[in-house]
Amino acid sequence: MAYHKSALKRIRQNEVKRLNNRYYAKTMRNALKVLRHTTDKEEASKMYPGVVAMIDKLAKHNIIHKNKASNLKSKLALQINKM
Repeated sequence: MAYHKSALKRIRQNEVKRLNNRYYAKTMRNALKVLRHTTDKEEASKMYPGVVAMIDKLAKHNIIHKNKASNLKSKLALQINKM
């Protein structure tokens, strides 16, 4: 167990950041799921910019990798165009 005051603080901070990262990543995955299961092209086109903004924000803060963000956006765009 950590003894130094700074080490204890770092443990607390890491736990808070881990929970926040899990929350935002899960929120993104739920938004992706809703968008993927949408059958109406018009509705999907309206949802797409919001989901892309969410993905970009997570990539910017290193919650997900930038290449993963690019792959997700590309696949979503292809799916919407196929509708």
